[in-house]
Amino acid sequence: MKTVLDCLRFGEGLLAPSPDAKTDARLLAEAFLGSVFALNLRDEPGEEEKGRYLAALGRRRAGEPAQYILKKAWFMGLALYVDERVLIPRQDSELLCETALRLAAERGYKSALDLCTGSGAIALALASRSRLELSAADLSAGALEVAARNAARLGLPLALYQGDLFGAVKDRRFDLIACNPPYLSRSDLAALQKEVRKEPLLALDGGRDGLDFYRRLAKGAGEHLHPGGALLMEVGLGQADAVRALFVQQTETLRDLNGIQRVVCAHY
Repeated sequence: MKTVLDCLRFGEGLLAPSPDAKTDARLLAEAFLGSVFALNLRDEPGEEEKGRYLAALGRRRAGEPAQYILKKAWFMGLALYVDERVLIPRQDSELLCETALRLAAERGYKSALDLCTGSGAIALALASRSRLELSAADLSAGALEVAARNAARLGLPLALYQGDLFGAVKDRRFDLIACNPPYLSRSDLAALQKEVRKEPLLALDGGRDGLDFYRRLAKGAGEHLHPGGALLMEVGLGQADAVRALFVQQTETLRDLNGIQRVVCAHY
């Protein structure tokens, strides 16, 4: 490999047949070949830069997600720091945020809680696009460290609480609660792609049938919502009806752009 273009072609070939081979090779090149990449594909990176790029390619080929290698993920227009302590934010969760923003605007909500916050992606997306007073909670101390780092980097106010689901916020009440809980069943976990296996099990394991956290949400949310409040939950593929059946409150399901039932909203 002599030029930047040579490095890119080598990276694409090494990561094939992954459908993301070209994208990942380019992202890693931009990060590890340095400013040379911005100049010309025919420029020649130094040996140190090429060594870092090859090491990153090796990690990606071994199944480590590109976001962990780069320590960065994008969500709702925000560049977030991520590492192995948190789930990688995904586009699937954007519907949850968009619905929360709509309800907050329509109903004049003032406060919101993001449960199972992980990197803080959902809470920080809401904070960046509304005047909601945002709180976020997680059982993992490591995840809260990542969320705090992201809040500081973005200059967004975020109150953080550690604990097991509602135990983190004790007797506090909110107008809106948003939650992307662990929702994979044990059979789902057994069939995970190697990249997803690198993400924290704590953020993935939803119990035998994937519904453990939804049962707890249905049982406890009413004690932490103001009258007229709403609970928004991201759900896995095919889970929406089973989740709605857990609630005595009025519920509705929202579909994403692919027509998948992605969010369940319970009205209190």
